[in-house]
Amino acid sequence: MTIQSLFLITLVVDDYDRAKVFYCDALGFDCLQDEPQPEGKRWVVVKPRGGDGAAFLLAQAANATQRAAIGNQTGGRVGFFLKTDDFSRDHAAMLAAGVRFLEEPRHEVYGTVAVFADPYGNSFDLIQHAPAATS
Repeated sequence: MTIQSLFLITLVVDDYDRAKVFYCDALGFDCLQDEPQPEGKRWVVVKPRGGDGAAFLLAQAANATQRAAIGNQTGGRVGFFLKTDDFSRDHAAMLAAGVRFLEEPRHEVYGTVAVFADPYGNSFDLIQHAPAATS
């Protein structure tokens, strides 16, 4: 039997430290690694606390093509989904930390959700799934 999982997603950023401050301080992610690499690069990995999903590799843009992709890695669509067990708690904490929400929270059949953006313009859903219906 083959077991696979998606564990790391590259997120192109303009500056390692600026990105790390946003993801770790404003969103409360853990910094799993921050190690120097050759040619002034760093291996910076951040991940939501307590989750078992994928982490981000924060990759500083190295050329014009990469700089052009900053904030638009998914063509303007919501590209990332941050699941929470307490929407109200995390929404309030993120607002207090200066995270920019693009809409008010809304209640859908699948749960409570609101779209926010990172400093680069990448869009995220903050989502708390609705409890499963019992039959």
